[in-house]
Order: sequence, then structure tokens, then C-alpha cells
Amino acid sequence: MNSELLQQVRVLDPVSGTDQLADVLITDNFITAVEAEISDIPADTSVRDCQGLILGPGLVDLYSHSGEPGFEERETWSSLLEAAITGGFTRLAILPDTSPPLDNPSGLARLRQQKLQTASTPQIYCWGALTLGVEGQQMTELAELAQAGVVGFADGRPLPMGLLRRLLEYLQPLGKPLALWACDSKLMGNGVMREGPNSIRFGLPGNPAIAESTALAAVLELVAAIGTPVHLMRISTRRGVELVKQAKAQGLPITASTTWMHLLLDTDDLRNYDPTLRLEPPLGNPSDRAALVQGVREGVVDAIAIDHSPYTYEEKTVAFSEAPPGAIGLELALPLLWQTLVETGDWSALELWQCVSTNPAICLGQSLKAIAPQQPAELVLFNPQQMWQVNKQTLKSQSQNTPWLGKQLTGRVVQTWCVGN
Repeated sequence: MNSELLQQVRVLDPVSGTDQLADVLITDNFITAVEAEISDIPADTSVRDCQGLILGPGLVDLYSHSGEPGFEERETWSSLLEAAITGGFTRLAILPDTSPPLDNPSGLARLRQQKLQTASTPQIYCWGALTLGVEGQQMTELAELAQAGVVGFADGRPLPMGLLRRLLEYLQPLGKPLALWACDSKLMGNGVMREGPNSIRFGLPGNPAIAESTALAAVLELVAAIGTPVHLMRISTRRGVELVKQAKAQGLPITASTTWMHLLLDTDDLRNYDPTLRLEPPLGNPSDRAALVQGVREGVVDAIAIDHSPYTYEEKTVAFSEAPPGAIGLELALPLLWQTLVETGDWSALELWQCVSTNPAICLGQSLKAIAPQQPAELVLFNPQQMWQVNKQTLKSQSQNTPWLGKQLTGRVVQTWCVGN
């Protein structure tokens, strides 16, 4: 029997809506007691003084990218799982744009054969591709993928509206989550940053906000007509937040998410042309970021996703306009969000935790258990005051494409308890 006693830890539980100091006893990966003070301590129990530490449900990531298979120089399954657990994530949903892509049941079978999921690692879920080769042209065998155990369907890329209409009709009876990125590729053109005063000032091609809002309006019209529930990925503009809010007020069956970096940074941060800040969708203008922060806090945007996108040093060390879009984030998101939103008093601790744990799980059609006796210990212990430097030695991810490389952060995960499958 393996027992751990966390003494006087701050317990954040979005499931029950509680924020309290308590002693928490964990035995063989199950919570056995949560009390103001536990005096009856089993023999051979490991006791930890947790004053100043935070215990919450494990974090859940809605969508991220894996290097393996096909791009192992960017990220292997092993490094991805280590990065996730180091960042406090106990569930991770992977987009299908690997090589070969996850567009058929045999690809999923190969992943299972690798025996990735054990009691000591996060639970890995796979989004099944909507189209063959993730190319947006021909539908995959959706029913076969559903039976093979995909968590839901997503290409992670824009789709033609005619094809999307058929997809919504075919997917309705399958009862699996569907995640869509609303973006008009033609309106986006060759834009590499959000269009506005800063794109003119920095001399970079602008990607207009209407590339998102026009596509999003079309998606919402299809959802209203067909009725298939949809998750809207990567909301990145003020107008996008407004459209989601209007659609929810009309009762449309939608959820929405934005990425963590769109809450922290905006086009003002691109003045140094750092290629690690070349993202897709691009960072918004300051008004976009403010609308996203408010939209997430109010529940208009349901969840915060990481969209972890590893690239090698050689791939990212190019001119801003030529850099592939994406940045890593599994190990960095919690401390940076905590310092920016909670330590400043803008958000409560429970509000943040809900947006990175219970709400993403709901968007995946799942749930997390309350931090209570007889429940599995799917938990993360976080020290909001621990300082550390982001470098090759401290990062578990195989790639280091992040603007915080070489910088000192405050806040780090101390331990993560996973339940496996």
C-alpha cells in the first residue's frame, strides 16, 4: 500500500466549486480522505507539507500536435508524454496531422500497439481525420473511425463549406465531438500576422479578422440548419467572440476554445519579429486579446487549448514570414496563465482551473471527478511561487520553439497523478 498525505494544501475543485485548505490522503492512486486536518495517519505514509501549494484536477488539452509518427525529429511520443505530465496534463487529445495521418482505423491500431498508455502517463486521445490525408477534399470512413475509438473528428485545418455541409449531415448520428477551425484561406491570403496598425508598422503581410469571422458565420449558419453539435477551435478575434456569443444566445449546440498564447500576447509583441510567435491563427490585435480574456472568463469561450506545435531549431530559425506556424506550450501554459490572470487579480483561481481542466473535458464529451474520497487521483500539485528557467535542460519537449526560451518563470508543477486507461 502506497500512501501520501498532503498537509494543508489549497484544494481547487471546479467540479464542486470549492477553494479550501485541507489535508488530502492519497492511497494507491485513490483519494481516501479530504479533511480540514487528518490525524489518523496510516503507517508508512509519506507526509508532505503543502502550505502555499495548490492541488487541482488534472489539466486537459483539447488539441495538440504530435511529431511521431513521421516527424520524430520534432517530438516523439515519449517526449510528448513527458512534457504533458511535467505541465500537469492528465489527458491529451492529438490532432490527426501526423505522417501517415490518422485517417483510417489501422493508424489508430498502430498507436495502440506501441502501448503508450500506462498508469503512469496521461491518457492519450486521438482526433480522427475528417478528410483523407487531412487535405480537405474527400471524407474519411467516419463510421469506421468512430468504431475504432477516436475521441472525435477534426482536421485542424479549414474546410470547404460544401464538404462541411455533408460532413455535418454524416456525423450527426455518430454522437462524437466535432472540432472545426473557421478560417477562409482565400481571405487569409499570404498574411502572417493579424491585419491592423501593427502589421503596417512592422511591414508584415496582414491576415484580416474577416478571414475568421466570415468563415465562422458560415459555419454557424450550417449548424443552425443541420443541428449537429460543433466545437469551434482557435477563436482569435473580437468579432469571433461576438459571433459565438450571439450563436449561444440563439441556442445553437456549440462550444468554443481559444489557445493560451492568444490570451497572453498580441501584435504588440511582434515588434522583434520572433519567429516562435508566428502562429496560426495569428496573435490578435490588443482589442482581440482583451475580448478573448473577457470571453473566456464569462464562459462565452468555454475552454483554453494548448495547441502544442513542436518544430526543430532549423525549421523555426528563419525569417518571421517563412517560419512554420506554431509553438510548444504543455510545460509553460499553467505558470504563465496563472501569473498573468490569477496573480494580477483579474481571474479567480477556480475560473482559470475550470478553463484548463473541467471545461476542456466537457468539450471532449468527458468529465472529471470531484476531489473527494473514493475518487481516482487524477490530480496536479502546483507551486505558484517556484522559480525556474526555461531551457533545453528543464524542458521535456524535444523542441524548444517558444518565446520564453532562456527566460525565468514563476510557477511550476510539483507532481502529477495520472489514472491511465
